[in-house]
Amino acid sequence: MRDLLKMSPIAMLIVAGGLAMLPMDSAGQTQGIVRVEENFRLEPQGQVLGRLASGSSVTIVRRDGNWLEVDVSGWIWERSMQSRSQGAFDVVVAEPEGENLRAAPAGTVTGRLERGTLLEQTSREPGWLGVRRRGWIWSASVDEVAGASTPEASAPSAAPSTRPSGFATVSVTSPVVLAAPDGDTLAVATPGSDVQVLSREGNWARVRVEGWMWMPTGAQPPVAGGYDVDVPVTPEMLSSEGDLHVGRVVSWTLLFISLERAEAVRTDFFEGEPFLLTRFGGTDGRFVYVALPTERIPEVGGLIPLELLRVTARIRKAASSLTGNPIVDLLALERIPAPR
Repeated sequence: MRDLLKMSPIAMLIVAGGLAMLPMDSAGQTQGIVRVEENFRLEPQGQVLGRLASGSSVTIVRRDGNWLEVDVSGWIWERSMQSRSQGAFDVVVAEPEGENLRAAPAGTVTGRLERGTLLEQTSREPGWLGVRRRGWIWSASVDEVAGASTPEASAPSAAPSTRPSGFATVSVTSPVVLAAPDGDTLAVATPGSDVQVLSREGNWARVRVEGWMWMPTGAQPPVAGGYDVDVPVTPEMLSSEGDLHVGRVVSWTLLFISLERAEAVRTDFFEGEPFLLTRFGGTDGRFVYVALPTERIPEVGGLIPLELLRVTARIRKAASSLTGNPIVDLLALERIPAPR
């Protein structure tokens, strides 16, 4: 497990949160302000429900490692919604491009929710619905207004480092380092930090930084695309052990069949949600549905039927209501080269 420690003089990363589950305060909740525009997710590293604007307010429920579970509320244009009875949720965003979440009817935009995001209706005004949703956000992107801070472990002094050739001090106009353009926040840069620009895409620059992290001897780094994989779980185990494994991360070799869009009859998905139809265990193996966020469709656009994939995913359902096959949410994907 990782602890947050002092960095070397060239280090520029300020990472928020520990890895233990910690209560926020005696009431179990506290308020937070979103520092930078950030993804709002179904679960840590999971499906994106929308993006929250800088300055928007959230109610923090609890911390889990580097993630915060939060309640988000606001107002949304009624014509962009459809009624949907699914547990505590009674409406769903129906607009193909998603819809703005506002602080008040026709008020300030506090975020934008993706099509298919389920919401709980809390109130109504002519043409507008008051809504609420619980989800997860990267903790480094949120400033807590109240509540105890997460304790940090003490650390030995970082070893000195020599600046590599090719690095240059840049004027940082935005201090936030993202995993990808419009992705989640990885860290916050200190102004004047040393970075190496590797490539550019429009107004985005891909950069490299070097620093030191505390990692005691014997600590194991994350695997499978940077995600910690839980105890081995197979689709066959899901048949007998059911929802015991829901929420766990698995790493499976799957045979790609096709890219599909969920129809309304598939109640475990939102209508139109993209997913990969795959098989576990070869051409006669069990079907597995791999749900993926809409923005990741280009990533799988070049897949060929019967191509082998190494998929890291989080189990959503042990058995779908329609077919009984497992549903997982994509975290990472690697194409396996065909043998020569």
